[in-house]
Amino acid sequence: MAIKVFLAGATGVIGRRLVPPLIDAGYAVFGTTRSESKVASLKEAGITPVVLDVYDAPTRSTAMKDIRPEIVIHQLTDLPPDLDPSRMDEAIRRNARIRSEGTRNLVDAALASGARRLIAQSIAWAYVPGPEPHRENDVLDIHAKGSRAATVGGVAALEELTLSSPPLDGVVLRYGHLYGPGTGADEPGNGVQVHVDAAAHAALLAIDKGAPGIFKVAEPNGEVTIAKARRELGWDPRFRLEEA
Repeated sequence: MAIKVFLAGATGVIGRRLVPPLIDAGYAVFGTTRSESKVASLKEAGITPVVLDVYDAPTRSTAMKDIRPEIVIHQLTDLPPDLDPSRMDEAIRRNARIRSEGTRNLVDAALASGARRLIAQSIAWAYVPGPEPHRENDVLDIHAKGSRAATVGGVAALEELTLSSPPLDGVVLRYGHLYGPGTGADEPGNGVQVHVDAAAHAALLAIDKGAPGIFKVAEPNGEVTIAKARRELGWDPRFRLEEA
């Protein structure tokens, strides 16, 4: 029987690129969306749609108990298309809420359903300024000010919930800034970057590779080191999906 994967955020930027390799690998994928209008596209992609809101804790818990997945992948975000600068102030607050309250609901549902592993999306640029390249155990900038405070606070909550909810094996993937299909950026920009296909591939690899913990998923540069993801996950930042 195929291993069941519950993909929260199946219609998001990474979720859409993660579905094909999950299907190709033989997993039975159940993907969430908040919109009935996206159900048909999920079915066409070969996954079972689950329509729910991350903040509706009872419905999410019931849905996951019915499915009883072994693996839960958290790719939920609440950001505007193409990261529209005029909408980012509000989006930062919404995204922080998903990372804290939304992750708590997802973790509670995963625990109640008997899932064994939770893989969650985080970011690779939330560190306290200091010596580089940053490693997985470097301190997050939890005393930041302004909008960064909301972002880092949400990240810290997500990571704590993911890593400290036994008996779940928690895996945190700290992604660089995304570029590639669906991201609004065809080429990498400045700072810590990662192609969306390589980001999705890291989540696929983390299903059965790597010990619980944190992995940085970014293209090589002087700001972060990705040696752990290369070594334990077998991850390659050059990975790209083969387009049909």
